[in-house]
Amino acid sequence: MSTLLLIVIYITFIGLGIPDSLFGTAWPAIYSAFGVAISHANFVTSIISGGTILSSLLSTRLIKCFGTAKVTAVSTAMTAGALLGFSIAPNIIFLCLFAVPLGIGAGAIDTALNNYVALHYRAVHMNFLHCFYGIGVSLSPYLMSLMLSATGNWRQGYQTVFWVQLGIAIMTIISIPLWKKVNSTDSYEEENALVIGIIDLLKDLKVRRVCLVFLGSCAIEYTCGVWGSTFLVTEKQMAVDAAAKVIMFYYIGMALGRFSSGILALKCTSQQMIKIGQCITLIAIALLLLPLSPIATSGALFLIGLGNGPIFPNMIHLTPENFGKERSQAVVSIQMSASYISILLAPVLFGLLAQFISLALFPYYLCAMLFIMLLGTFLTRKSIK
Repeated sequence: MSTLLLIVIYITFIGLGIPDSLFGTAWPAIYSAFGVAISHANFVTSIISGGTILSSLLSTRLIKCFGTAKVTAVSTAMTAGALLGFSIAPNIIFLCLFAVPLGIGAGAIDTALNNYVALHYRAVHMNFLHCFYGIGVSLSPYLMSLMLSATGNWRQGYQTVFWVQLGIAIMTIISIPLWKKVNSTDSYEEENALVIGIIDLLKDLKVRRVCLVFLGSCAIEYTCGVWGSTFLVTEKQMAVDAAAKVIMFYYIGMALGRFSSGILALKCTSQQMIKIGQCITLIAIALLLLPLSPIATSGALFLIGLGNGPIFPNMIHLTPENFGKERSQAVVSIQMSASYISILLAPVLFGLLAQFISLALFPYYLCAMLFIMLLGTFLTRKSIK
């Protein structure tokens, strides 16, 4: 039963990844169809991020009231409904409206399942879980690109992805009794989780310190994803299509890092895998500071994905150990919120630096984010000890 539930969770995490990369793929077709400025994408993405942060902060209360199974099922259904809404939206205003349930649903799923796997399964499963997220992130742009090449219609792309997400939502609804059977034999019950206020959590020095790790790691991940290609084109004179392929390999490096971490989890602790990942990331960012060829710089970006990829899932998996099972759901919600804030703001901050100073600051900005992550890791270990 426990293995079957784990498969359900893996598939649900595919559904979590599906909406995350879809909008960016479709936006060039959307903004021309709606006749709006290209910058209007920021309205939609900011609303999605805001909803995600809000639902992450409220997730502890929701899960305590309704349970992980129901929160997951309803949230997945919300994201499916939002994708359908995107497919029929007549203008940018409706996209913004449907962005609300999309963000709220995604944040609740992410927080609930991350904490559940951290509590009930080994580190190997947490790393593989985030590999399945990578499948979702890769699947939706592929499906959208197929529809755009075949019909040129972005709405059909959203409708196709909606059917995939709807299937996952139906699976989560059907599986609710399975959660009850598995949890009835588990020593930990969700109702034991403590509901702790946001202010009270942030008063805890250990919580603030661990949030630095998530802020730094997610800043590196998304700044590389958003600006890596532009850096290669502008500073390394790489062709646009070649730079796009490099970013694809950057994400492959991230997925490979999480998969490898899952294998290593059979012999290594989460703390050891975090150290290994941070060492690889440190070496890779140091390489970016050197006057290397475009190919070598591309290899450095691949290594950043490889090293940074396992840090997030392994830090999440350590939460019950570091903060206690009863507090883990509340702490995970704060960690996820810190991650989403970083995802929202870090690429924007670098964009301002690139615009007003120079895009050549890219590796130095990554160094600053790495310092924040390493500082948070050091202070967290010091606090736990």
